[in-house]
Amino acid sequence: MAYKDVYAAWKNDPEGFWMQAANAIDWDRPPSKALFDEGAPIYEWFSDAMGNACWNAVDRHVEAGRGNQLAIIHDSPITHSTKGITYAELRDRVASLAGALRAKGVGKGDRVIIYMPMIPEALEAMLACARLGAIHSVVFGGFAAHELAVRIDDAKPKAIIAASCGLEPGRVVHYKPLLDKAIEHATHKPAFTVIFQREQEVAKLIEGRDFAWHSFQYGVEPAECVPVEGNHPAYVLYTSGTTGAPKGVVRHTAGHMVALNWTMKNIYNIEAGDVFWAASDVGWVVGHSYICYAPLIAGATTIVFEGKPVGTPDAGTFWRVIQNHKVKSFFTAPTALRAIKREDPEGKLIGDYNIRSLQALFLAGERADPDTVKWAQRHLRLPVVDHWWQTETGWPIAANPLGIEELETKVGSPSVAMPGYDVQVLDEGGHPVAPGTLGAIAIKLPLPPGTLPTLWNAEDRFRKSYLTQFPGHYETGDAGYVDEDGYLYIMARTDDVINVAGHRLSTGAMEEVLASHPDVAECAVIGVADELKGQMPLGLLCLNKGTNRPHEAVVAECVKLVRDQIGPVAAFKLACVVDRLPKTRSGKILRATMVKIADGQEFKIPATIDDPAILDEIAVALKALGYPEA
Repeated sequence: MAYKDVYAAWKNDPEGFWMQAANAIDWDRPPSKALFDEGAPIYEWFSDAMGNACWNAVDRHVEAGRGNQLAIIHDSPITHSTKGITYAELRDRVASLAGALRAKGVGKGDRVIIYMPMIPEALEAMLACARLGAIHSVVFGGFAAHELAVRIDDAKPKAIIAASCGLEPGRVVHYKPLLDKAIEHATHKPAFTVIFQREQEVAKLIEGRDFAWHSFQYGVEPAECVPVEGNHPAYVLYTSGTTGAPKGVVRHTAGHMVALNWTMKNIYNIEAGDVFWAASDVGWVVGHSYICYAPLIAGATTIVFEGKPVGTPDAGTFWRVIQNHKVKSFFTAPTALRAIKREDPEGKLIGDYNIRSLQALFLAGERADPDTVKWAQRHLRLPVVDHWWQTETGWPIAANPLGIEELETKVGSPSVAMPGYDVQVLDEGGHPVAPGTLGAIAIKLPLPPGTLPTLWNAEDRFRKSYLTQFPGHYETGDAGYVDEDGYLYIMARTDDVINVAGHRLSTGAMEEVLASHPDVAECAVIGVADELKGQMPLGLLCLNKGTNRPHEAVVAECVKLVRDQIGPVAAFKLACVVDRLPKTRSGKILRATMVKIADGQEFKIPATIDDPAILDEIAVALKALGYPEA
C-alpha cells in the first residue's frame, strides 16, 4: 500500500484503522472500541481495554521463544564498556526490581520518580514501574536540586530510584547530593529511595530511607505483570512551561502501546530482531518512546548510549556504534549532527567505519537545517529523514514513512502528516491559509492514540495551553506552512516569528540561509527590540573548526546572503561570531533567553541549560553590538 492509501484509510475510518493497529498488542481484555469521546474536547483511546506495557515490551518476546535475543545493548565510551542484556535476562531483572518495589508497598497508581543516567538500569526501573501499574516520572539525571524538588512536589512519588552519579567526558556528576538536597527542599517526602551505586562514585546512604539497588532486591519474590485499564497513566513527563512551572504530560497505557508499535515498522522500518538506536536520553520524550518502549514492544534491540557525539573520544563515535552493533535505523538530533559536522566538515571519519548495516538516519528535536541534511546525505548516501513531533505527542506528527514507502525528500521539510494527524495551518483568526503561507500549525481534534490526553492534575492548564487558541484544534506552538504537495515546513516556534515593520518573518528561514555559508557550522537568529521597526533580526554565528578568516568578512558575507535570498524586507544587518550557543541539555537553542539579554530584560536561567557560563559570553558579544541599548 502507498502512503496516500494508508493515510486515506485512516481518514475514512479512524475507528477501524486504530482497532486494526490494536490487534498487534497483547491484551488481557481487548478494547471494545478505539475512541472514547464522551468528554470532548478531552479524548481517550482504548479506555476499557486491560493490558500491561511491560508484558508487551518484555515477557511476550520471551514467551514467543526469542528470550536469547539481545533486548538492550549498553555502549559507554566514557567507561570504555559495552554489554548486552537478552530479553530473558531483562524479564528476570525487571521482575526482581518490581518485586522489591512491591514488597515496599509500591502498587498500581503510585508514582515513582526515576533520576538516572544512560544505563540499562534506567530502562529496568521504567519497566518495573509499568509491570506494577505504578506511574513513573523520569527526571533528567543531574537536573538541579530545585527543579527536581518542584517535580517531587507535583508528582508526590512514593519512591525515587536514582544512581549515585552520572558521567560526562572528564567529570563525574554527583547525583546523590542533588537528590538529598531536592528531598530536603521538597514539601512532599518519598517513603524511600533506591540507589544504584556506580563504581565511579559510591554514594553515602541515609539509614532507613535509602536502599542500595542490589541488596534492596535480595531474596524478594519476582513480580508478575499487573493488567491496567487502557486509560491508566503509564508515565508523567515534565516539559518546561512558559510560566516556569513544569507541565506534566500524561501518557495513557493503551494508546501509547498501539501508536508506538505502529510507528516502528511504518515509519522507521524496524521489525523484531532489528537493531534500532535513538541517541537521546531517558529524561526526554525520545528516550521514553524510542529508547525504551517502542523498540522493545516491537521486539527489536535498543541501544543505550552513554556518551556525546564529539569528545568521546572524537566525532567518529556515532559511526563506531553503528558499525559495532549493526544498527539498521538511527535517530539523533540535528544539534548532534551539527557538532559532528563542525569537528569533521569533510566527513572523513565516516570512512573509517563499516556502516553498511545502516539504512536510514532520522532527525528530530528541532529544525533540521537544509545544510546539515545535505551534509549527511552527501556523506552517508542514505535516506536522511527529518521528522517532526513533540513531548506532548509522544510520536511523529509528520515524517517520511520508510516502512510504507520512501517518499521524495524535500530538504527543509519533515515531509507529510502521519495517519492520526489532521494538520492545519491557520491565521491568527483560526482560518486555514493558502499553501505556501506562513501560519500557526494546529492539529484537528481528536489527537491520535499515544498523544497527551491531559496534564497531570492540571486539566484547566491543559485546555488553556493547547485547546483555547483555536477551538476544535490542538495548538502546537509551531509556525510554518504546507506546500502544494502537502509537505509541511516547520519554520519556528510561534514566538520565534518576528515582526519587522509589519512583516511577519520566520527566524528559521534566515537561519537556513546563514547555515548555507561554508564557514558557518551553526547559527541562531533572534528578534531584538527596535524603536523604528518594532523588531530587528540579529544573527549569532558559530564557525567551523579550522576557519581562520577574519570574522568581519564572514559576517559581511552572511548579511549579504540574507539580503540576497530573503530580500531587504528582512532588514538583516546585525550578526556576530560566538564560540557556542546556549542550549538545553536536549540540544534546543535558548533563543528566548538571548532575546531577553539583548533587550535588557530580567531573565531566569533555564533549569535545562547545558552550561550557564555561555550566557555571559553571549552578553559580551551582544554588548559589543550595542545591545541592550543604553
